[in-house]
Amino acid sequence: MKIVVLGAGVIGVTTAWYLAKAGHEVTVIDRQDGPALETSFANAGEISPGYSSPWAAPGIPMKALKWMFQTHAPLVLQPRLDAQRIGWMLQMLRNCTHDAYVVNKSRMVRIAEYSRDCLAELRAETGIQYDQRTQGTLQVFRKQEQLDGAGKDIEVLKADGVPFEVLDRAGCVAAEPGLASAAERIVGGLRLPGDETGDCFKFTNRLSEMAEALGVTFRWGVSVKAIEAEGGRISGVVTDQGRLTADRYVLAMGPYSPQMVRHLGLNLPIYPLKGYSLTIDIQDESRAPVSTVMDETYKVAITRLGDRIRVGGLAEIAGYDLSLNPRRRATLTKSVSEMFPGGGDPEQALFWTGLRPMTPDGTPIVGATPIPNLFLNTGHGTLGWTMSAGSGRLLADLITGRTPEIEAGDLGYARYLKGGAAQARAALQPARA
Repeated sequence: MKIVVLGAGVIGVTTAWYLAKAGHEVTVIDRQDGPALETSFANAGEISPGYSSPWAAPGIPMKALKWMFQTHAPLVLQPRLDAQRIGWMLQMLRNCTHDAYVVNKSRMVRIAEYSRDCLAELRAETGIQYDQRTQGTLQVFRKQEQLDGAGKDIEVLKADGVPFEVLDRAGCVAAEPGLASAAERIVGGLRLPGDETGDCFKFTNRLSEMAEALGVTFRWGVSVKAIEAEGGRISGVVTDQGRLTADRYVLAMGPYSPQMVRHLGLNLPIYPLKGYSLTIDIQDESRAPVSTVMDETYKVAITRLGDRIRVGGLAEIAGYDLSLNPRRRATLTKSVSEMFPGGGDPEQALFWTGLRPMTPDGTPIVGATPIPNLFLNTGHGTLGWTMSAGSGRLLADLITGRTPEIEAGDLGYARYLKGGAAQARAALQPARA
């Protein structure tokens, strides 16, 4: 089949790779001059399936109220009247229950664990290099109440068979020796030895080159103007450089996906959550992280990427604003300076921001739509890098007509449709060529 993929972030490129491996003729279009130049450019660098958790969780509404009055809050709401934002936040609040949290986290862990396995297979097959490490993730708690509150996550990890270790202060330092000078700030930690790290930008660029060698066509600097439909199907994509047609279309435009299909009657509950990162050159390896350390207090990930430290995190609900807020830089600097003092100079760091496409339940939208030849691979929030390989392979299987290796019915658009999930899934079975 001839397939057009809209978007060349890590999700779009992995989708194109797996579609090409399945024998399809694939064209990828993106408005940037190369791959991974927006949300995928400088993310936290962690591939953490076990820490795949929805932001919508019990207690979050009360925490959010407290964070409004904190200087270094992990979640910031910029005041603005926005109907899309209000609707999304109301849906998110409905997911802030224990039962919803368990269901949503289990879905997220499922696709994330599968993705980690797919990435390992891809790495073994291709030899792709991207500053990868396979030395786990350590979530550190500064307060006993945080460590006690990890129980709900541990329940899901146990249920899904994800290996984990609960560590005391000494155990945290043993796992991450660079934390030695910050030991007094830590009461304990939760370590997931199966997690990985890597540079998403490097990976996406390398994979795009490999995909091109397989026959994928990349068209850079091409902006999508409209997706056209006729007779209940997508008939073409209008760009600023002409019109494209195909047998199937894949929407992988991250936070910009909802605008592209709203006129088609699809209401994608995706809203941008603005994240920030610092990239710091390592000055003292003994004071730098070995893998990823999650600072639970500030919701900041501190990751080793080759000879650099990537400090990423925070969530700012500010619409599509891409300005760099110095207050967010101060929070990232505070976290890395307290956890790994002397590892590098945060004042000399590259400061970056990007928009994560967040769904109200945290789970991405991967699969078919009511329009038979339109498919979605979007809404991965803070976990696009973690879920990329699995999402790409899953969607390629669905489009090709193969049975996916994991349960996929509750990962797609069907869960937002009325009439029951089973009925909705039946209505969204992909059409054959």
